[in-house]
Amino acid sequence: MPARLRHFAIVVRDLERSARFYQNVFGFREVGREDLEIGSGIYLSDGYINLALLQYKSSAGSGLADPKGFVGAHHFGIQVDDLAQTQQRIEAAGGEFYFDLGNDANKYNFERKFKDPDGVIFDISKNGWLNASD
Repeated sequence: MPARLRHFAIVVRDLERSARFYQNVFGFREVGREDLEIGSGIYLSDGYINLALLQYKSSAGSGLADPKGFVGAHHFGIQVDDLAQTQQRIEAAGGEFYFDLGNDANKYNFERKFKDPDGVIFDISKNGWLNASD
């Protein structure tokens, strides 16, 4: 099966306000929340794509010099069938491993993060994100 775009993340100023906006305007459904050491997020979905609304606490994990002052598109995620093979192709093409988010590659929301040759952050995941279907 070809790789599938299933996750998009934006950094917002106010998580609750932004969640209400996307829910009220587009009918997206809340599918999860997290408060991690690197930041907090509310996850919404249209049933196909997982939209992460994020607020980073520091440059750790965000790659941002000023994580509190940044608002906008941050990264995207692609569901793949084989993490190891995809990682080999990424690195052979000039991409660089960044870090893993989550500790079990066999669960939803596990992300292996990379930077492309221009430094753009993206994730790959075998099982995808909450409520983001094949």
